[in-house]
Amino acid sequence: MSTAESTAAAGLRGVVAAQSAIGDVDGVNGVLIYQGYDIHDLAENSTFEEVIFLLWNGRLPNGDELADLTSRIRANYAVPAEVIELMKQFPKDADPMDVLRTSVSSLDFYDRAGHGTDRENATQAAIKLTAQIGTIAAAWDRIRNGKEIVAPDPSLSIAENFLYMLRGERPDAEEARMFDIALILHADHELNASTFTTRVVAGTLADMYGAVTAGIAALAGPLHGGANTNVMKMLLEIGSIDKVDEFVESALAEKKKIMGIGHAVYKTEDPRATWLRKFSKTMSDKAGEQKWYEMSQRIEQLMHEKKGMFPNVDFYSASTYYLMGIPLDLYTPIFAVSRISGWTGHILEQYDNNKLIRPRAEYIGERGLKYVPVAER
Repeated sequence: MSTAESTAAAGLRGVVAAQSAIGDVDGVNGVLIYQGYDIHDLAENSTFEEVIFLLWNGRLPNGDELADLTSRIRANYAVPAEVIELMKQFPKDADPMDVLRTSVSSLDFYDRAGHGTDRENATQAAIKLTAQIGTIAAAWDRIRNGKEIVAPDPSLSIAENFLYMLRGERPDAEEARMFDIALILHADHELNASTFTTRVVAGTLADMYGAVTAGIAALAGPLHGGANTNVMKMLLEIGSIDKVDEFVESALAEKKKIMGIGHAVYKTEDPRATWLRKFSKTMSDKAGEQKWYEMSQRIEQLMHEKKGMFPNVDFYSASTYYLMGIPLDLYTPIFAVSRISGWTGHILEQYDNNKLIRPRAEYIGERGLKYVPVAER
């Protein structure tokens, strides 16, 4: 490709790489939809299990369909014993995302139909992955801390069950509902880096487990997942509300990024942040510990005044999860516990109308070079 013909866009910004009915992001107006439904409507009225059905099937389920999917997911919460034994051999200081990536990949060995890319077998693999990814994340936290693993409870929803397996006690209804909505909010976000990765891999007709493993690897990169962990680290570093202004002024003077503020797509408030701001306040009131919420509010105010920037989904999820007692390095695995629904939805969509994804690269290297024997170099 000659320079004159160049159409390369750095990071593929603005390039349409696929057609999809799963989700859409209107960054100008701050709108996120899943299969035609506004995220606020779903967060207000739906459940994560309903959203999973929606993302996979393009419509909301009726009562029988929801009961069937819920039953199939809960029946698959338990991870094969061999995978748990494998996890027990990992270094106790292993990063939870590395553990998740390796453990999810190993699930493939124990699903005989898992390589099928037809709708029936791929959906069953998606159900198993959606059910078991939270079990793996929660089990690892207990393994690394020398605690007994809490077996999943098939009477609980995905949100309730994850918190139960992590803590060893059931969450109250309010907390479970907030966490369920958090899973809804993170379920899909169009062709983000990890979702695009899963579609590229699925486009080769690799199986569901391989495509999801690749998505986890992409999510683990610091430019994609992990922002809410870094938000909480920032809040802990600042320490108190009276130090916020000085911290922000210094960071801006040094041209440092304020974590959780701004977004590559949204030019106004991220609609997901609207909900997580409320949850941060609710958890602060519940815990009787206001400073993390107050610090976050002050940072948000300053960044809007000085830079016209808005918080993204990660900004208030940080303090919400922290006040739920969730370890900081589990924030990105929780992202995966939610985004598995979007990843698998996109993989199913890719399989349904597959075309190998094979873009061109703009060659910018030398041409016409002649080989010189090694003795003459």
